[in-house]
Order: sequence, then C-alpha cells, then structure tokens
Amino acid sequence: MNKNKGISFPATRLRRTRRTNALRSLVEETSISTNDLIYPAFLLDGHNKSSPIKSMPGINRQSIEGILKTAEKMMDLGIPAMALFPVIKTSDKSLLAEEAFNSEGLIQRSIKKIKSEFPDLLIISDVALDPYTTHGQDGIIDIDNYVINDVTVDTLTKQALSHAEAGADIIAPSDMMDGRVGSIRNALELNDFPNTLILSYAVKYASSFYGPFRDAIGSDANLSTGNKYSYQMNPRNALESLREVALDINEGADIIMVKPAMPYLDIISRVQKEFSIPIFAYQVSGEYAMLKAAGNAGYLDYKMSTLESITAIKRAGASAILTYHALEIAEWLNE
Repeated sequence: MNKNKGISFPATRLRRTRRTNALRSLVEETSISTNDLIYPAFLLDGHNKSSPIKSMPGINRQSIEGILKTAEKMMDLGIPAMALFPVIKTSDKSLLAEEAFNSEGLIQRSIKKIKSEFPDLLIISDVALDPYTTHGQDGIIDIDNYVINDVTVDTLTKQALSHAEAGADIIAPSDMMDGRVGSIRNALELNDFPNTLILSYAVKYASSFYGPFRDAIGSDANLSTGNKYSYQMNPRNALESLREVALDINEGADIIMVKPAMPYLDIISRVQKEFSIPIFAYQVSGEYAMLKAAGNAGYLDYKMSTLESITAIKRAGASAILTYHALEIAEWLNE
C-alpha cells in the first residue's frame, strides 16, 4: 500500500514543518540520548598508567585507576554501560590463551573492582581470544594456522563463565565461532547465572575499519600479515547476516551486535525489520579515527558530523551504540 498516494503540491508543502527549530524538533523521527550510548574502554594492567593510542587521538589505554575515573564521569553524564577491552602483557599471551579464563586475570579483577564502586554501571565484557593469543587470532589454531572452531568454543565458554563470576552484567562474544552462544548460555544456566545477558556479535564483518583497535590492544603485531576471513563475515554478503542472527537467537542471545556500524546501516535496518530483538551497533575504531582526523584537519565540523553519524545509526534501527565518541556526545547532549 502506498501511504503517500494522492500527496500533491501546493496542498502539501513539506517545507512547512522545517520552517523553525521548534517545528523541526516537534516532528523529528529520531532522537539521541545518553541512554543510547556505550563507552568502550581499553584496560591496562598495573597502576596509575595511561597510554595514548596514536591512531585514535583522544583515546587512552588506562589502568584501573583511570578506568574508575572514567566510570565516575560516565555516571555523572548518564551513560549507562561500559564495554571493557583488555590490553594483555606479552608475557601473559600463549598459543592456548589460558590467561583468558584466569579468575585473577586483568579483566576479571577489574570487573570486580568497577562493580564494587559503581554497582549501577552496566559492564559489558568482551569474550574473544585475540588479546590473549601469541598469533592474534580469535581462537586456537592448528598447524596450518586455521582456527579450530569447537576447541575454541570450549575456551570461550570458560572465559565467559569467569566474567560472569566476576560480576559482568553482559557477556559479549565477539569471536564469530559457530555454536559459541549456545555453549555459553548452557554454561551460564548450569552455574546459576540465568540472568546474565549475552550480547552476541552475530554480524561481525571482516572489515578494514578495525586497524586502530588492533593497535590499541596490541594484537596487530601478533596478527602480522594474517587475516580473519575464515570466521568473520564477507562484506559483500547481506543474507548471511540474517542466518547468523537467527542462529544466535535460537542459541540464547539476548541482544545482537552489528559491527561495524556506518558502512553497514543497511544490515542494521534489515536485521531490525526481520527480528524482534534489541540491536546494538559498534561504531568502530576506524570510524572514530576518520571523523576525528577530518575534524582535526578542519575538513568537517567534528561535533555536527559525529552527531549526524550517531543519528544515522540510531535511525537505521540500533537500540544502542558502542562508540568512542560517547563521552563527548554525552557532554554535548548535556549542554
């Protein structure tokens, strides 16, 4: 049915509702609030450490003291959730990523500390092995450097359970292994964590926009000339994303992630129309770096282009957005 049938000029003048700021605000279809924002934070081991990320101007790796200050600022600004990404020391990395499920590991200790001081701040913990492996892949590899799916899922499940035991509110497997959501859900149920949510990176493309993130966590050097094409999705595929989402929902996912965000607005929209489930989108490091670089160079109005990008992601169907701009956006919204 064509809902616009019969519309004609001059009876309809679409510019009428654009005449003033008040009118435009009154009829706007998409709005952004601090409740839509999730701040991704890079966690360093040690104390009173801070390390700038060259490829992400304005973003630092921080030890727990800095993370706690950031958490306090988030609470003041009204940002409801922090996503944690650990920077693991080289000495703690291994072929089998055993440090990933160490109950006294960096991420586990930090979750406990953050939740003890800020119990109302939601903590989203990343479940993936690339920070912990000597080769930079998201799983356990065989002699041909191929990631072994089922063995990796066993390790991811241990990792996820250790995060739940530490107090994480939302477990976020970002590895793209087949069957890991079901395995993690079963482990959570069996170990009395029925209310721990799973945010599944069901739609994670093998994107060129991840470079600054890999720089931030130190997996780029380990990955070297390798790639993640055997498990992350082909950017040329769209229908495949719907199969991935359906599979993860059936296995027990509570929320679905689409990553990256801006180059995949069509995918966010298709998933939102097809499934009745909250959809988060990750405005990834490369997207942040582009906007920041263009803003710093004076090529774009940084504030306005950043807000426009977030609005587009929300308009496409995202329920919430992981973005490195979160603190700045919240400050702008609170002005």
